[in-house]
Amino acid sequence: MTTPPWNQSGRPSGGAGYLPLERTSAVTEGDPRHTLRRRTRTYLALAVVGALLVAALTSLGLPYVVMRAGPVTNILGTTDESGTAKPVLAIEGATTYPTQGELDFTTVVIVGGPGHSATAMDLLVAWLSPSQEVLPEEQVFPPGQTQEEADQEGAAEMASSQEIAAAVALRSLGKEVKERVTIAEVPDDSPNSVVLQAGDEILSVAGKPVATDGALRAELARQTPQVPFNVGIRRSGGERTVSIKTVERGERRVIGVFLSIDYDLPVKVTINAGGVGGPSAGLMFGLAIHDVLTPGAATGGQVIAGTGTLDPDGVVGPIGGIRQKMVGARDDGAQWFLAPADNCAEVAGSVPDGLRVVKVGTYAEGVAALKAIGSGSGDSLATCEAG
Repeated sequence: MTTPPWNQSGRPSGGAGYLPLERTSAVTEGDPRHTLRRRTRTYLALAVVGALLVAALTSLGLPYVVMRAGPVTNILGTTDESGTAKPVLAIEGATTYPTQGELDFTTVVIVGGPGHSATAMDLLVAWLSPSQEVLPEEQVFPPGQTQEEADQEGAAEMASSQEIAAAVALRSLGKEVKERVTIAEVPDDSPNSVVLQAGDEILSVAGKPVATDGALRAELARQTPQVPFNVGIRRSGGERTVSIKTVERGERRVIGVFLSIDYDLPVKVTINAGGVGGPSAGLMFGLAIHDVLTPGAATGGQVIAGTGTLDPDGVVGPIGGIRQKMVGARDDGAQWFLAPADNCAEVAGSVPDGLRVVKVGTYAEGVAALKAIGSGSGDSLATCEAG
């Protein structure tokens, strides 16, 4: 191989097989070198435009988020933490039974949001994919929320959903679960901000004891708006009575505070959900607890996935990302999917091939569906598409 001679500027000075960088004579229109130079300039211009376009597509943040199918976790299985396999669901203080099959909770991966804006390329890929969805950022995250705040909120919702699921499941099996209703926060604009404080435990309403969140809400609904009534509270270890009033918010009567429910569970329930946040696995957590605390395999050995929030009264609530969760369940091998009844309108027409979606409105309906599927009679269950 011949090394080209170099001039003092560090560039080839010309030689056999090399075009000089500086012309020493004019190039005419018909000269092949003219066509070559023109094509070269065109290719360079297209390359620059392409590079700028790619940079814009991959770096320019936009106020949207992309929802994709996320990981699926078998609550009856194990999780790998630091190289050690641990059960996802562990129960102490009660007799447990071996089971088989899977009860999967599904997740959604959100691309974008606080501190991690989605790019035009993310949106383009999502629009071309039938299993992804693009939403305005403010529809998923409150304006001004930071990523740290979003993570903290998700973790708190996950912890609460696990506790509620355990309480609902244990109560359905006849176990006593005591609870305490306390005030978590009193907004400045609350009609009772002068008399109520964060940390107050509510004991009675208008002289009637309220031992549960449901009982409290029922008693508050009986009070006339703007008419004062007495509430018994425990504050700093002592009991006292204060006078408050309700106000109307839509069809509800409220006292203008955020409540927190603490459960005194008769057994210890631990759920290792990894770094997943949010409340939407409540239904599946409750069903898994039921399966482990009852003889036999409620699943009948089948792979059953699902989603849905669970409130203390056992009502299954709607969730976001239902279409993505169905795709994740199908891809992970599930044949059955339990969906909140209030999500059925969104589910209809979007069920992946090979997946049967069962409509569930309450925890009791979820248990009944689980038993039907496990016994081989799942085809009789109402689905989101058939009603």
